[in-house]
This record gives sequence, C-alpha cells and structure tokens, in this order.
Amino acid sequence: MAAIAPPRENELPAPAPKGLGTGPRPPGRITDRLFRWLALASGLLVLAILALIAYTTTKNAWPWFSAEGLGIFKDNWDPAKGQYGAGAMIYGTFLVGVIALIIAVPISVGIALFVTEIAPRRMRKPIIYSVDLLAAIPSVVYGLWALAVLTQPLADIYSNISSATSGIPIIGDLTADPSPTGLSFMTAGIIVAIMIVPIITSITREVFATTPQPLKEATYGMGATRWEMIRGSVFPHSRGGLVSAVMIGLGRAIGETIAVALLIGSSQHISAHIFGPGDTLASIIANQFGESTGEQRAALIGMGVVLFVLTVLVGVMARGVVARYDRKSGATV
Repeated sequence: MAAIAPPRENELPAPAPKGLGTGPRPPGRITDRLFRWLALASGLLVLAILALIAYTTTKNAWPWFSAEGLGIFKDNWDPAKGQYGAGAMIYGTFLVGVIALIIAVPISVGIALFVTEIAPRRMRKPIIYSVDLLAAIPSVVYGLWALAVLTQPLADIYSNISSATSGIPIIGDLTADPSPTGLSFMTAGIIVAIMIVPIITSITREVFATTPQPLKEATYGMGATRWEMIRGSVFPHSRGGLVSAVMIGLGRAIGETIAVALLIGSSQHISAHIFGPGDTLASIIANQFGESTGEQRAALIGMGVVLFVLTVLVGVMARGVVARYDRKSGATV
C-alpha cells in the first residue's frame, strides 16, 4: 500500500473563524451608538418638557380647579363676583376654529390641487413660495392689519347681511345683533383662516403629491376626465393625510392668541351671534393676565391648561385618523 504524502504548507486547512464580536470593532460603531443615545435623549427631553409644563401649570391652576370643579364649564365669568366659569371661552375657542376651517379648508385644498395637478411647472414654485410666505408673517401683523383695514368694512357687511337674513329661521339668529365695530367671532375666524391656509395647503400638497402616477394614468386610460381622476384616485389615496391636515389646522386655530385678542372683542358669554363679540381661552389670557391676581390668575392659568389639553387631544385625534386609514390601506404605521 502506497504511503500518503503529507499536505503541503499552502494546502493546509483554513483556521476556524473567530467568534462573533472577537475581532476589531468596525469603524463607526461608536458613532452609531452615540447617535442612538443622542436621539433617545432628544425624544425624552421633549416628553420631559411637556410633562414639566403640564405639572407646573396644573399646580398653579389647582386653586381654580379645586374651587370650581365642574363649574369651570359654566357660563358665568365675572371676577368682580368671584365667578370664574370658562364655558363661554371654551365655546368661543371652538367657534372661531370651526369658522376658520370652513373658510380655509376649501381654499387650501383648491391651492394644493392647482399646484399638484393643474398649474404649469414654471408657476408652481412662485405659488408655493407665496403661500409659504404667509406662514412667516407674525400673527400680530395680521391682527393690526385687520384692525386698521378690515373691521369697519366688515361691520358694514355684517349689518347688511343681518338685515337681509333677519326673517330666516336659524340663519337670522346666527347673524343677529352684529357688532358696530366689526370686532366679532367672524372677524377673528377670517383672520385665523388666512393664518392656517399655509399649514393646511403645505400638508395637503405633499399628500396629493404621493399619489402614484400609474394610478392616475390608469384612471385616464379608462376615459376619465381630470376631475374624475382627482375624485377617483387622488382623494381616496390622500384621505387620511387630508383629514390629518385639517386637524392640525384646527389645533393651530384654537391656539391663536394675539390676532384673536385684537379682533374678537370682549364678551364672556355664550352667544349664537357669529357677528357679535366674544372671547376665546387664548384671548382672555392675553387680555387679563397682566392685571390678574389670586384666584383670577389661577383661573387664567387653568384656562391655559384646558387649552393645552385640547390641543393635545386634537393632535392625538389627527394621529388616530391617519393610523386608521393606514390600517385600511394595508400600510404599516
């Protein structure tokens, strides 16, 4: 039997691989770990700030909450009598927000559709820049402009509308007793609508732009017109994002302060007259906080807490709506 020759040096079997994690660290591993901890700390910092805001404001407003209880929702704000119900201001906050949405949403959706589906390419950037510029204007500028230019013409318009609709049920009640100065729920709602148009337009435009091009082309291939394509392809695909944009606009509207404080007048009573004066949570804080003391100051801080909670709830609702539509479309959240 022939002898087996020993293996040559270059034919020796390869050494066994080292265990995982025993070799030199790959470049960037430490940097990735630092980035992860930095991102985590940033997220926790935001939550900590929100928690501190909620804690400190609630602590300072606790005398009002404990003294009034559910009475904070009553319509009886009268510091001279020691009554601090905030029902009228909560009502006014939502009324101004609803008026702003009714005006702003159709305009915003129209601008977004025009930019994404109709406008020539060379016109899109100037329109986008012009709309975004509205968001950079301070709210006090809007308020002063409306106070100097719009209030008196609007007062005349309100008076004419009230006279023309005085005999119509429901509508006549809404338009009755117009403010002679033009300071009213409607004036505040109009200015807030102008202020939230850039926000809703920007989000809606981005949502419309995510509609797949093959989906649009398939709709056109079936003989649909442009409007039928928008109604059958763009709107169903963008429904969740559109609702979210509207909810975010509502959150911005109910939190507006200076412009509303200048234009809404000052009436702390629930009223169905949209052309009459009123107050919101933010506007009464801006107008009365500097002169307030004791329980009145606690009540105003408590209104800030209520406004904070309302804003958070609107944001949570917006996120819930988006998640619901994402689940229906089979997307992962």
